[in-house]
Amino acid sequence: MGNSSIDTHLGRIDVDESVVARCAAAVADECFGVVGMAAVGMKDGIVKLLGGRDSTRGIRVVMKDSRISVDLHIIVSYGVSIMTVAANLQESVKYRLEQFTGLTTERVDVYVEGVRVID
Repeated sequence: MGNSSIDTHLGRIDVDESVVARCAAAVADECFGVVGMAAVGMKDGIVKLLGGRDSTRGIRVVMKDSRISVDLHIIVSYGVSIMTVAANLQESVKYRLEQFTGLTTERVDVYVEGVRVID
């Protein structure tokens, strides 16, 4: 993963994409209707296969010119409004990332990969 730099009058601040991904994962964990994250890549599949726990599974972050773009691959709870859950997740992630990093969040794309019945 890469990083983005912010120049201040005191020096430079580097923010790594993995830090942004962990923040987005924390927001998704708190979001009503989101059951979990879906494996989307080779790394995610290996983590799932080996039984490891990766807090950034299902999240891709691209940072360029102090702008953040995030892809979230989620599993939603059966019976909730997918559009409402996705819109709430987008707004929450955008707000929290901008507050946390001071960078502009350009895009938050949500991909609903599955539905799970919760007892």
